[in-house]
Amino acid sequence: MHTREVDYSDKSITENTRASYPIEYIQNAKIPCVGPHPKNVILLACDAFGVLPPVSKLTLTQTMYHFISGYTALVAGTEEGVKEPRATFSACFGAAFLMLHPAKYAEMLAEKMQKHGTTAWLVNTGWSGGSYGVGQRIKLTYTRRIIDAINSGSLLNANYTETPIFGLHVPDAVEGIPSEILHPENTWSDKKAYQETLQKLAGLFKSNFKKFTGYKIGNSSRLTEEILAAGPK
Repeated sequence: MHTREVDYSDKSITENTRASYPIEYIQNAKIPCVGPHPKNVILLACDAFGVLPPVSKLTLTQTMYHFISGYTALVAGTEEGVKEPRATFSACFGAAFLMLHPAKYAEMLAEKMQKHGTTAWLVNTGWSGGSYGVGQRIKLTYTRRIIDAINSGSLLNANYTETPIFGLHVPDAVEGIPSEILHPENTWSDKKAYQETLQKLAGLFKSNFKKFTGYKIGNSSRLTEEILAAGPK
């Protein structure tokens, strides 16, 4: 019998539910729902390998590289049959919906960012201290504090350290977060396993990006060459 009442404990149909409602149902909604150009662009990833930092400040070409790569992990509830996280790449975080080459969308994003002085960040909500099954999921409270620091502008004034392999710029401190988790290697007890896993993930990025390297604007492939150079070494 269907009562049209939602049973949130029932996973028989789906583990991942969506709902929509009129914006007017939110009492303090800003109507019309139009705002200024963003000062920050956040690329969200869920790294099941546990080697990406919780937050990184990206250069313009790194933004284009990671936007095109669209790396994350499929987790339970996102697709049928997924019971544990596994790495996946979806160009521009929405490959199925793209009409043009991903590099074209990355170029458009970069132009908007340059025009409006926007900073891009890679925020990882995945695992820390080891891969899935060994490490722990990054606490939601830590991710919220990272987002708060990005939106307040305070993270722009932090001191940064560049990571090996991926060349990401990681803040040495974020208010309210243990500094050791900002640099993933510090949270792994097995340093050799960390290096091996880091190299493995870098290899997956390189392999995935091969299909994008033939893109040209006119007769020039300069754009994709610059973007490729911003990826893992």
